[in-house]
Amino acid sequence: MDKFMNMNSKSTSVPARTTSRTAPDEITDPDYRFPAFTNGKVLLNKKQGCLPAMGWNSWNAFGSKNNEILTKAMADAMVDLGLADLGYKYVVLDDGCYKSERVNGLLSNETIKFPSGFKALSDYIHGKGLKFGMYNDIGTHLCAGSAVGTCGFEDVDTRSYIDWGVDFIKVDNCYYLWDNATFSDSANAKYSYAPNIRSITVIGEELNVTLNAVKDGVLRGQGASKNRGDYVTNIGTFDGTNVGITPVGDRWGELEFTVNAPASGSYAITVNFASGEENGTGRWLQLAVGTAENETRYFDNMLPLTLSTADFADSEEITVTLIEGENIIRLMNHRRQENTLNSYAALLEGLNKADPAHDIVLSICEWGKTQPQNWGYKVGDSWRILNDITFRVGSDGDPGSAEWSSNHTASITSQYSKAVIMDEFAGVDKGWNDPDMLVIGMNGITTTMSKTHMTMWCMMNAPIMLGMDLRRVAKGDELWMIIANQDVIALNQDPLGIQAKRIYCSIDNANPDTAYIANTNRVDILVKPLANGDIAISFINLGDSKDTKEHSVDVSRIIDYLGQKIMDAEKFKNAASYCLKDLWTGEVTTNTLRTFSVTGIDAYDNVTIRVTPV
Repeated sequence: MDKFMNMNSKSTSVPARTTSRTAPDEITDPDYRFPAFTNGKVLLNKKQGCLPAMGWNSWNAFGSKNNEILTKAMADAMVDLGLADLGYKYVVLDDGCYKSERVNGLLSNETIKFPSGFKALSDYIHGKGLKFGMYNDIGTHLCAGSAVGTCGFEDVDTRSYIDWGVDFIKVDNCYYLWDNATFSDSANAKYSYAPNIRSITVIGEELNVTLNAVKDGVLRGQGASKNRGDYVTNIGTFDGTNVGITPVGDRWGELEFTVNAPASGSYAITVNFASGEENGTGRWLQLAVGTAENETRYFDNMLPLTLSTADFADSEEITVTLIEGENIIRLMNHRRQENTLNSYAALLEGLNKADPAHDIVLSICEWGKTQPQNWGYKVGDSWRILNDITFRVGSDGDPGSAEWSSNHTASITSQYSKAVIMDEFAGVDKGWNDPDMLVIGMNGITTTMSKTHMTMWCMMNAPIMLGMDLRRVAKGDELWMIIANQDVIALNQDPLGIQAKRIYCSIDNANPDTAYIANTNRVDILVKPLANGDIAISFINLGDSKDTKEHSVDVSRIIDYLGQKIMDAEKFKNAASYCLKDLWTGEVTTNTLRTFSVTGIDAYDNVTIRVTPV
């Protein structure tokens, strides 16, 4: 039976798959391996064509102290405030809703906080015309500590979610066994990195050659490096959890050798290695012959632990087949991504088995650790791109607090500055980059910041998940006017589903669409094509003081960056004039200059216009 069979029938003869808690799963299906990440193929009949989810999540407002009464109050507020009519549909329970241990192997509601049970709460939310969401983790525990992670229980957990009427599931990555995730054992880095490699020896068919990693090897991708000594280290995938690591480009490193075989046949390869259980030096090695586009893998497993990361030993022989002439031999470790994809795929497979007709949104929340922009589209509807946007969550009566900027992940601009250059990874045929929930309404975030925060997320097609206590909002007040701005929401929910591209940055205007820039003393200009042939343009001042300079883009620059994505590029390019609507003031003007410019943007503020070619 294929380990990754497509569960798209109603047959119950084959049980849903579960992942192991004792060792990483064997991954034999090439569709789940690194070379397939770029083929654009989704797995397990993942539904496509979904726009970013909109709703409310309990974590920022209440942390793990959320309860049934509060959740019902938020559902009531979404309807009473008219937010449901604007597209806010999902009411999501985050961490803290389950009992701390499984009951007879099953997930169970925390009886003090959720006395009526999840099915009753789901029915209440559905009765409001809304959709019900829940939370779990691909590890052994949830982030707040409950020992109810889905690892090894994907079959029964997905059945529970179907029975409870779940429409959305956010799945975290804490306590993950096969990577050094938050709260998991740091020694789990042994699964994420290859050992240090000093050489390989290839024997067979009158060939006996030893190739040194530094002198004879070639590094592919990024990350791996040649040590000052005589070996290669850090073979693996960049950890994308924190700021400073660009998501653009090859996020992995490999060591490649070229071997000229005198004849086609079997050869024995011995790897001279030093292993460890720390960042940069692990124990898991993958060995393949051929390029990534046409590889045959011969080894994908753990090597023994050596005395230290500098004490080298020879592996057992690995038998491979080489062809006469030139052969590419690649040493690598793509398991950080492959294991995580495998775990999330098991959940989707379980949902498909439990209900082949389900329409559940799968929100991948591994914080960008395994570069999910490369593989998340295969099984998920969105994927988190960094660690949490705030760690100072609220409780009943306390709104919690957040920051506009930070040197770490926990701020609006930290999330934005990474997500803004990830537009090419998103789309209706793929899914959405997720820079985490909105922090509008939290202490430390002003009205101006909130307007720009909302604009950023809508322009970037991020999921719009409110994170505040909605009882603090009144219809028509400042907060409501921001989260209920129909013109801005329309950008997020535009059926064309194209994430805005940054085509101007006052700090780096040479590569504005790909440069990862953390400095917030800047103005960005984002442009987003829309389904009716319009475009949206956002001028964003990320700085903490008013910017008095003029910042502009012209029609030619817009066409250069986005001509292939604009619905009627010729019409836009050749229009005699343009009708401009300011989406925050409502002001309508006419532009005949073919240049769109703004002078004088207040601190933290934005000017966002919808441009209609006339």
